[in-house]
This record gives sequence, structure tokens and C-alpha cells, in this order.
Amino acid sequence: MNPLSIAIIPARGGSKRIIKKNIKDFFGKPLLAYSIEVAQKSELFEKIIVSTDDEEIAKIARQYGAQVPFLRPSNLSDDFTGTEDVIKHAIKFLEKKGEFYQYICTLYATAPLLEVKYLIEGYETLKNTNATNTFSATTMPFPIQRTFKLDSVGRCEMFMPEHYMTRSQDLEEAYQDAGQFYWKNTKMKNTSKILFSDISIPIILPRHLVQDIDTLEDWRRVELMYQILNPDVFARITT
Repeated sequence: MNPLSIAIIPARGGSKRIIKKNIKDFFGKPLLAYSIEVAQKSELFEKIIVSTDDEEIAKIARQYGAQVPFLRPSNLSDDFTGTEDVIKHAIKFLEKKGEFYQYICTLYATAPLLEVKYLIEGYETLKNTNATNTFSATTMPFPIQRTFKLDSVGRCEMFMPEHYMTRSQDLEEAYQDAGQFYWKNTKMKNTSKILFSDISIPIILPRHLVQDIDTLEDWRRVELMYQILNPDVFARITT
């Protein structure tokens, strides 16, 4: 255990597209439980806290071993509040109690596919380099240089028409945020307001371990992915 590390899991109660998403049952456990458990298994943290505005979420978080030292105020629990403001609020609360952490890990509550080894890799990479951040990322499934948008009348318009005839294998690979974890070294000077810059090192996850969960279609997809990756768990639940 590293006494200077903390995991903060944002989990507000106002999900609209998937009602009570953060505590919705996912193969026998609330979705939030998977993030708490992967943090516990990593043995990296002195403390794992959940930042929520919802009493039911707070109760479930405590049942699975996380701490909920406060209920987040309503002005930080709407659809427009960014994660950064939520984490700053949690850190300020802890610092007022005399608790200071060098390594802060923001861990999303919607990451049932996250494996412990990648969380540890993010920490070890941060600790052994001069990076300010490490975070989960994955490769784009298709070359971004050949993507297109729709114009005002629904016709195609390429973002980079100069690459229309370029072979996929000749195009530079692109990456995207995997939306699972974000490590920060508070002792390093933050020289950029943009996470996706030279202050950060991405931890590359295979695409089959990455799925945003924003819609019911996303939920069904991550269920199918989890079943394939964990056939023994699925078998126990269905027998």
C-alpha cells in the first residue's frame, strides 16, 4: 500500500439515459462495485472514496468497502459539472482534514472491464517518470484520417479528403481516451490545461476492454463483452 495514494470515484445519482446507472445490477453486483473492487485488489491506495450526492449510492459504496466522507453538494451534481471540479471538491475536503496525497487516481464508476494490471501500470509509470498524468487509452478502430461528417442536407463531407485514396496501413495510428482511470502526480507542475498533451502518458488498453456506458445499447454491449471475457462468472449466475 502506498500511503500517498488515494482513489476517488465520482458517482452522482442523477443519471437520466440509464436510470441509477452507477448502482444498476451488473451480473449480480452494482456497477459501482467493480470499480471499488479493482481499486482494492490493486493494493495501491490508503483510501478509496466515493463522491456522490445520493444516499443510496453512498450506502452501497460503504457496503463494498469504500468510504463516503461527505455528500457532494447539488451545485456539483448536475449535468454540466465536469469531473475535474468534482475531484477538486473532494481534495479540498480532505486537505481541510489534514490529509494530503501525492498520487490521486480518478476512477470512473462505469468501468467493469478494467483490469488491475493496467491500474498498477498507470501508477508505476507515473511514479517512475516526470509525467504529470497517466490515463487509460485505446487505439481508434478505424483511421481517423478517412472519417467523414454529414453536411446540413445529410451528404458526406470528409474531414481529410486528401487521404481518400491513402491505404489504411499507411496512415498514422490514432488513440482515444478509454474513460476508466486518470492518475495525477500533484508534486509535478501542470504545464498544460489539456490532458492529451506532453504532460501525460497514456496506458494503452486493448479495445475489447473498453466501452463507454452512456446508453442502453452501450449497456447491452458491455454485458456481452463481459460474458465473453468472464464465462465462469456468467455460468454461475445462470445456473
